[in-house]
Amino acid sequence: METIQVIPDDIAMIAYIIRSDWEKVYIGADPYLEAMESINNITDYYFEDSAASIVNYFLANAQTWRGPIAKAVKAKLNALLKTIQ
Repeated sequence: METIQVIPDDIAMIAYIIRSDWEKVYIGADPYLEAMESINNITDYYFEDSAASIVNYFLANAQTWRGPIAKAVKAKLNALLKTIQ
C-alpha cells in the first residue's frame, strides 16, 4: 500500500521536502532550490525574481529527480503555478 504524501503550499517547506528526498541535487537545480528555501508563497519575490519564475526554473532543472515524492512535489508546484495564470 502506497502512502500519500501531502505537499504543503509553502514553498520553503516544499524545498525542505526536496532536500530531504533528493540525495544529490543536480547542480543546475540547486540555486533555484536555495532561493525556494526563502519563499513562502508562489506570489512572493526573491530579490528581483518572482517565485513563479524560480519555481519554473527549478522544475526545468529537476528532470533527474524521480520517485513518488518527486512526482507529488512537481505536481504541487505545477498546481501552484496554475493558480497565478
